[in-house]
Amino acid sequence: MDRRRFLLTTGVGTLAANLRGESAARRNCVSEENAKEGSRDWQLTRVRADGGNFRSPWIEGYCSKQSALAGETIDIMVSANPTRKFRLEFFRLGYYGGRGARKVLELPTLSATTQTTPKPGEQNVHECRWSATHTLTIPADWMSGVYLGRMTTIPEQADEPYWQSYVTFIVKDERPADFLFQCSDNTWQAYNRWPNNYSIYTHPKGVQGPWAQVSFDRPYGRESQFAGIVNDPLTMGSGEFLPFEFPLAYWMEQQGYDVTYCANADLLTPDRALKCKSFLSVGHDEYWDIRAFRSVEKIRDAGVDLLFFSGNSICWVTPMTPSADGRENRRMYRGGPYGADNDYAKNRQKDNGPFPEHGPDEGLLMGARNVDPVNGGGDWICTKPGHWIFEGTGMKQGDAIPGLIGWEYHGQPATEIPGLEVVGGGTAWQGGTRPQQWTATIYPGPKGNFVFNASSIFWVQGLSTPPGHILPWSHWSRPHGPDDRVQRITRNLFERVLNRAK
Repeated sequence: MDRRRFLLTTGVGTLAANLRGESAARRNCVSEENAKEGSRDWQLTRVRADGGNFRSPWIEGYCSKQSALAGETIDIMVSANPTRKFRLEFFRLGYYGGRGARKVLELPTLSATTQTTPKPGEQNVHECRWSATHTLTIPADWMSGVYLGRMTTIPEQADEPYWQSYVTFIVKDERPADFLFQCSDNTWQAYNRWPNNYSIYTHPKGVQGPWAQVSFDRPYGRESQFAGIVNDPLTMGSGEFLPFEFPLAYWMEQQGYDVTYCANADLLTPDRALKCKSFLSVGHDEYWDIRAFRSVEKIRDAGVDLLFFSGNSICWVTPMTPSADGRENRRMYRGGPYGADNDYAKNRQKDNGPFPEHGPDEGLLMGARNVDPVNGGGDWICTKPGHWIFEGTGMKQGDAIPGLIGWEYHGQPATEIPGLEVVGGGTAWQGGTRPQQWTATIYPGPKGNFVFNASSIFWVQGLSTPPGHILPWSHWSRPHGPDDRVQRITRNLFERVLNRAK
């Protein structure tokens, strides 16, 4: 071997070894965090919802930001009716020896006043302008993750009960990482019906038009919009993370993967994701600002792997706009459908519009598209058992993972993408009886990367059942919980991310 070739070869080998070493060190930080003692008591024990099951006025709150970096501040706005003292405990969600969370801070006594329920504003928006009860500066040693603040009222009499609810926020960071876990908090907010049946879906003009606007400046109510899917009052104030996303985070941290977290609004530019090897869309990831769509296009084209462990994703163009006091990305509305010239998108414009925006074909990014009907339940069926994603699963053609499709999914594979393969497919049943076809796909990116689409909101239900989690169901169909085949497919995908030279 000549000297130039020797130096080039050894240089590449050294670089690869350094990258592997850096990746291992980053994974160690996740393992070290999860080696800390978890909390036995972090869930809600006593929850009280009002007559409409939309809120808990006895104790409720929200945060001034969806996400924050270490050193930044988040205001915690709390209201209690009647006025009372309360305890505020902060927990980071993870694995922690199977306990699911670790207490990172406790404020033993704070005072909550009764703050004003806002009147409907433009497009029926309900935007609270509550005063801050506590300003939290994110400590430097708080790892990126999803954090819950548990509020517990302090009884004034011996025979008085206590009540609880959560606030939630994401601690983000700017470090290089193997996996970027995007929480689907735009969708949490779209379906949030606080204070009294006000969401993107409840405007008097109709369910799916552009008329309603929602604000992040309000508490998350009970997980009631999906009462037919997860009937769980113990999620009060936490959005949809616990039922639809936590099983992936819990499993990844159990396995020691190098994962970092962000909100939907953190992908309005591609900068954060370009520092990561892969991007994860998780659970019910329906509402995307067009800037986020363009960002994820850019990171794919730059060589980042995309993994859609989600269903009904990139369905609606969702412009994010400032709050009344000028904080960016605190309001949003349904601006129009994604789908370009596909019939389902044109029908949405015709039936529910006119919309001010119409987005591009999401299938050309995800590999499969939203379809109509988009909801139902079914089995996840293997259609290409020789593909590398099935290595070690033992799956054969037609083998099914029961109940894993639901309650929404993707179909119509984008066969115009070169190299696209359909690795799963079958029938979902809307209402338990009306058939619709779903497809799971994978295709090669432009720089040796890949894009995988699991085609189900329920994919992560096959990974773990952490504390505080209840299995969902829909349309007379339900997932069964952890399945070694789902775990192995997901591991195969992650190992491909880690072993590929970016």
